[in-house]
Parts: sequence; C-alpha cells; structure tokens
Amino acid sequence: MKIERFRLLASLIFSACCTVMASAAHAAGSCPNDGTVRFGVEPYESTARLLPVYTDLADLIGKKIGCKVELYVATSYNAEIEAMRNNKLEFGQFGPLGYVLAHQVAHAQAVAGFAGEDGKPANYYASIVTWPNSGIKTLADAKSRSFAYSDPASASGHLFPAYGLRKNGIDPDHDVKGIYAGSHTASFEALRNHKVEAGELNSEEIASAKLHDEYDPAAYVTLWKSEPIPQDPFAIRGDLPAEFKTRLAGVLQTLDFHELPEADQKFLAANEGKALKTVPQTDSAYDQIRDLVSTLHIDLSKL
Repeated sequence: MKIERFRLLASLIFSACCTVMASAAHAAGSCPNDGTVRFGVEPYESTARLLPVYTDLADLIGKKIGCKVELYVATSYNAEIEAMRNNKLEFGQFGPLGYVLAHQVAHAQAVAGFAGEDGKPANYYASIVTWPNSGIKTLADAKSRSFAYSDPASASGHLFPAYGLRKNGIDPDHDVKGIYAGSHTASFEALRNHKVEAGELNSEEIASAKLHDEYDPAAYVTLWKSEPIPQDPFAIRGDLPAEFKTRLAGVLQTLDFHELPEADQKFLAANEGKALKTVPQTDSAYDQIRDLVSTLHIDLSKL
C-alpha cells in the first residue's frame, strides 16, 4: 500500500514538474529577442532619477508579461528612435513629438498612455493669453506686441503657441516681439506683472499657480487655446509577432503603479499623472502634433 502511494506521489510530482517546464518553455518561446524584451525611455529627467524608477517599472512589466525586460535610458529622443528603428527595442515610452517621428521612421505604434484623474488618457493644453486693458482684444491684435515664450524647445511653451499664431495668419518669429522667458513660471510671471503684453500659459502652470494661490482667472484673457495635448505614450515596435504585441499591449494598458515602491509612485505622480495607472491610447491622438509639425515646417530629426 505504501509503495502504491509512493508511486502515485512520484507520478504526480513528475507530472507537475513537466507542466512547469512546459509552461516555462512556452513563456520563453513567446518572448522575442531570445527571451529578453528591451524597453526604451526618453531622458525627460536625469538618468540618475530615471534609473531606479524605471528599473522597478521594467521588473513589474517583466513579471506581468513573463519575459525578462531590459531597460535602456536613451541619451536623447533621437537615440531612442534609432534604437527602435534598428530593432534594438521592442517597446518604449516616447515624448509626443518623439513618438510622431518614431511612428514615421521606426514603425512605433502607440498602445497605452498615463491615465488622468478622469480615467482617460492624461493630457494638458497650451494657450495664448493677455491681461485686461493691455489693448489686445483678439489674437490678431497681438501683432507687433511683446510676447513671452518659455523655452525654444518647449512644446507647450513655444511650439504650440507658435502653431496657434501661424494658424491665425501671424508669423510667430517676426510678427510678434518674442522673448524667451526661460521657463513656464517665468513666462507666467512676465504676464502676471505686465512685463509683456501677451504670452504662453499652459494648463500645468495654471494648476501650479492655483496651488500657490497665485492665479486669478479674471486677471487673464485667453486669446487662443490648443486642443488637448496627449502626454507620453507607450509604443510597441510594429513588426513584432502578433501574439506578443497583443499580450504586451494588454499589460501596458493596465499597469497600476501602486504596485511600485512609494518613492517611484511619487516620482511618476509628479511627472506623468496623479492617477498612477495606464489606459489604452491610439495613434490618432497625436494627429494634432503632426499638424503642428507640418504647419511650422519642423524637421523632427534635428530637434
């Protein structure tokens, strides 16, 4: 009787081991690049700050997808795009402008984005404002007036306001007396203190000013406002095996950053969205970025 029980137990153990080995083999076989999936991140913060957070995030994604995920923090957004174009990345997080170029030259496909507090993809907006009694009633009146941009490389602080001006027949380089204040806050202060007659003001700076009780809506007149600008997408390389793409997209669309250490959560909440989750995102959400690129004749490869 004991022998029969032993044989039965041995058989069950052997069967279980075979099942585990088969599952492991299946998982390894369904992971591209010999089982290592490479994850690129644009350097929107210093590498020293990004590495600990995104190393944890890479590990989380790896556990959910059943593959080893190797992190690559790029030196520039062009370096990340080139890595994907040369099949050295399976997926990545791109900035909006970077994604448009990555889709164009590296077949990147946006599948997920950080969630806003409403459960939809997080976004923000750019605007052009003046102040009461500045003498500016419409955007056309901004011609020949002093105008504050934040920084030449800023999407909402320069490119989008320039796009708004150009769309309304105003040359953003020559028809306004543009200055670069240096930051969104500096641009806001120039407007607030009437140092310029018009300028850029984005929704994130407004939110920050409200937190410090420095924003009075009655003190500003909005002349132009952009459509919602989507934040950084997670994008998958388009030529990956269909089964893996579907599986990876499903993981990226349902991440919950509350599973990460508290320090990581604080970093992501400050930089990417307070909801600390991801939701599905689509390529068409970036069509406004494409129109901006076309309207301003921007060569993305030279940014």
